[in-house]
Amino acid sequence: MNSVRLVAALCLSLTACDRQGAAPGDKAPLAGAAIGGPFAMVDQNGRAFTDRDLAGRYRIMYFGYTSCPDVCPADAQAIGAGLKRMEADDPARAKRIVPVFVSVDPARDTPAVLKPFVGAFHPRMVGLTGTTAQVDAIAKAYAVWFERQKPNAEGAYLVNHSRQTYLMDPNGQPLALIPSDKGPAAVAAELGKWVR
Repeated sequence: MNSVRLVAALCLSLTACDRQGAAPGDKAPLAGAAIGGPFAMVDQNGRAFTDRDLAGRYRIMYFGYTSCPDVCPADAQAIGAGLKRMEADDPARAKRIVPVFVSVDPARDTPAVLKPFVGAFHPRMVGLTGTTAQVDAIAKAYAVWFERQKPNAEGAYLVNHSRQTYLMDPNGQPLALIPSDKGPAAVAAELGKWVR
């Protein structure tokens, strides 16, 4: 009798570990964190874009720059491919998510530069840029650090920046960190946990 109960308990625990998505009572890892807030930027089409344009939709917030030699394109690719995986499995939920790429290099990342960059990763990815003050404000709100390096003799430069990808809920509140550094499958799995 005891062995039957043990086997039943193991089966139940394995089923619980294999579930899709977080349980209704599960608390999101970033719930209550002071991350995010209102912002005013310019999108890849040259139009004014604010946090209100994302109201009612989940958003993936990533900060980087288009001239980044390695990390930013890899992360943007993982975000776009992960969202496409979710679209194939659950189009209704995936449609509620907007991937957003915020440039920390506004001097070079004009709307014209951002447009083909974000379009290469996902058709719904939004690219945001703005004045130095606008970029500083959104970076501060999202606890993102960045620093432009000294240009070389040809005028080229790198921008060091922190590397985090946030999932925000439809009210703009933080939910979780998306593991864009782990590839599309990990991105899709984390989105599947928290997007209702």
